Amino acid sequence: MKLIASAIALIISLSALASDLPDPALTPGAIDPSITQANIQTTICVKGYTKTVRPPAGYTNKLKKKQIREYGYDDTNPKHYEEDHLIPLSIGGNPRDPRNLWPEPRKSEWSALKKDQLEFAIYKMVCENEIMLKDAQDQMSSDWIVAYKKYVHGGKHHGYKFGHVD
Repeated sequence: MKLIASAIALIISLSALASDLPDPALTPGAIDPSITQANIQTTICVKGYTKTVRPPAGYTNKLKKKQIREYGYDDTNPKHYEEDHLIPLSIGGNPRDPRNLWPEPRKSEWSALKKDQLEFAIYKMVCENEIMLKDAQDQMSSDWIVAYKKYVHGGKHHGYKFGHVD
């Protein structure tokens, strides 16, 4: 009986985590092929880089409304979501590809705020050559919550979590 209760608790916690991740069929992630390990110091690691590639709000707001419908969210208020890049621009995520953008809930255990903390930490790690670009991109697209637990919450890169990538 105790084993069944433990299994049920695990299933419930896994489904809660899964609901905070994008649907991989709709948002698998996409990279900008022009960003490579060889050129990160002259592209993504240059202050102000993301401002040069970030799509306009008109584009992302229209896409957010469309994707809220595609995701089948009960709450359809666009203000409750951040149209977020699964693979962040700061580590070479594709700026405009809808496969790299999704309406991320602002109010959940694994909110946009927590993902923003991870994005800064992983960006700093890539630019400091502590992690390879492709590894960072793969971790963000496969399960950013696992990466958050590894690098931000209790991880050795705690000091990176409070900054912002421009």
